Amino acid sequence: MNEVCHEINVCIVGVGSNINPGNNIQAVLAILQREMVVKGVSEWIKTSPVGIIDQDDFINGAVKIHTAMSQEAFKNYLKNLEDRLGRDRELPKFGPRVIDLDIVVWNDKIIDDDYYTRDFVKNTVDELMQ
Repeated sequence: MNEVCHEINVCIVGVGSNINPGNNIQAVLAILQREMVVKGVSEWIKTSPVGIIDQDDFINGAVKIHTAMSQEAFKNYLKNLEDRLGRDRELPKFGPRVIDLDIVVWNDKIIDDDYYTRDFVKNTVDELMQ
C-alpha cells in the first residue's frame, strides 16, 4: 500500500491540551515544523472542558499543514505524534489530554463535525482557511 500521494494535500489540524498546555503545544509545534510543512498557526484560545467539567481549562488552536501523505497515513502520523508526547489513551474520552490532534479540514473539505458544534474549532480553522 502506497502511503504517499503524488499531490500535496492541504489540511488543518485542531490542537488542544489541558495538561501542561504551554509546554505540550510548543513541543508539538516544534515537531510538526521539523517533520512537516507548516503553513500557518492560528491564535490560541482558552476553553472550558466539555463533558467532564472537573478538570483544567484547555488551550486550543489549529495548524495548517501541507503533506504528501494520504489522509489515512496522516491521521496515523498524528496518533503516533500524540503517543510520542505521552498521551494516555486509557483516560476518558472527554478527560484531560497531554495533546489532542484532529484533522478538521482535508483539501478544503471539513471532515470533523466539531467544526459545526464548537466555536473555538470553527474560529481557529476559519482563521487559517483565508
